Amino acid sequence: MTLTVGQAFDRVFGSDAPVRIVAWDGSEGGSPDGLVLRLTNPDALNHILTAPGDLGLARAYLLGDLVIDGIDEADPYEVLRVIGDGLTPHRPTGHDAVELARFLAHHPPHPPALPPEETPGQLRRMAQGLRHGKARDAAAISHHYDVSNAFYELVLGPSMTYTCACFPTDEASLEEAQAYKYDLVAKKLGLRPGMRLLDVGCGWGGMVRHAVKHYGVTALGVTLSREQASWAQAAIEADGIGDRAEVRHGDYRDVTERGFDAISSIGLTEHIGVGNYPAYFRFLRERLRDEGRLLNHCITRPDNKHAGLPPRGFINRYVFPDGELTGSGDIVRVMEDEGFEVRHHENLREHYARTCAAWNSNLAKHWDDCVELAGLGTARVWGLYLAGSRLGFERNEIQLHQVLASRTSTEGVSGFALRPRFEPADG
Repeated sequence: MTLTVGQAFDRVFGSDAPVRIVAWDGSEGGSPDGLVLRLTNPDALNHILTAPGDLGLARAYLLGDLVIDGIDEADPYEVLRVIGDGLTPHRPTGHDAVELARFLAHHPPHPPALPPEETPGQLRRMAQGLRHGKARDAAAISHHYDVSNAFYELVLGPSMTYTCACFPTDEASLEEAQAYKYDLVAKKLGLRPGMRLLDVGCGWGGMVRHAVKHYGVTALGVTLSREQASWAQAAIEADGIGDRAEVRHGDYRDVTERGFDAISSIGLTEHIGVGNYPAYFRFLRERLRDEGRLLNHCITRPDNKHAGLPPRGFINRYVFPDGELTGSGDIVRVMEDEGFEVRHHENLREHYARTCAAWNSNLAKHWDDCVELAGLGTARVWGLYLAGSRLGFERNEIQLHQVLASRTSTEGVSGFALRPRFEPADG
């Protein structure tokens, strides 16, 4: 006799797992008082079998084949925590292995229907060009950032800043923390009136506008997202700083100007590709004058052994196509190999966990409007992505590093004071 879905679950995860599986065949498994996961049809099981882990569960959830009782779709943090902590498969042996083999024969995995929000796999992405070529990078950026500016305004808040904030106190708001982050970057770069700043991967122009308004610089920002560039340029004009600030729609590799006093790269390196780091940092160094500074701010791994993102993982398929991560040590090594002198290195991991929690809160506050703007599937993807990222930062599975470096002159002059102070004055 073939196992039921509930029995198969107990064979793999144990009857004491902190979830309760309720399947379409009338069977149940797991703990009676656990988080209830309802597999509404055979497609739910097929998703789990064909993509074990977060990808299969996400596919089933986004298509409605998996229903989770009590889930906060805008902030599923607790659901992800329970599933991540409690669903640990056991290696079946003996009689259990035989029964599970019969179960699989009775429910043979087959290619599933996919949610419309999922991007193609690696082979199908080849139609957009080579990995990290300009055309494919543009398509990847458009997938994530061109949802709609109105959607981002609701999720990110007034700062329209989609990078890790820096919270000066436990009580600081998201907006205060984003302004503090920009001040921290400006202080590290040593910005002063009359300087020229290049901000690559500038998003909606937050760093550009902050540096021009508060530090008196002239700034150029570059983004591959047409939606971001349009919003940023309109904000620049509204601020009355169009004579000193510009945001271009284009690839950072197309910037021809040189001699910048400072370069900020805040959240771009994740899209570059680890193999392209040498060319990337070489390009940025060539844009700086001697004693000019680079601040590289990006998500990292806690080690240097696991570059990239799993190609069949949720983040790669739904959030950052072709995204790649590595440890801060790899970043420092390449920067130094390309002629930079690294002067300061800081991990803001806990701050990104707080930032993601604040974005989840904004999504929850504006859930109905976000669904109307982007669709239920995309809004659900964002709930999963932000809550999952929060967990990852909290548990040191991912980090956020700022690495500050100088284009030190051939005479050994770095441009730094003997003991520079980077913290904003109110820090």
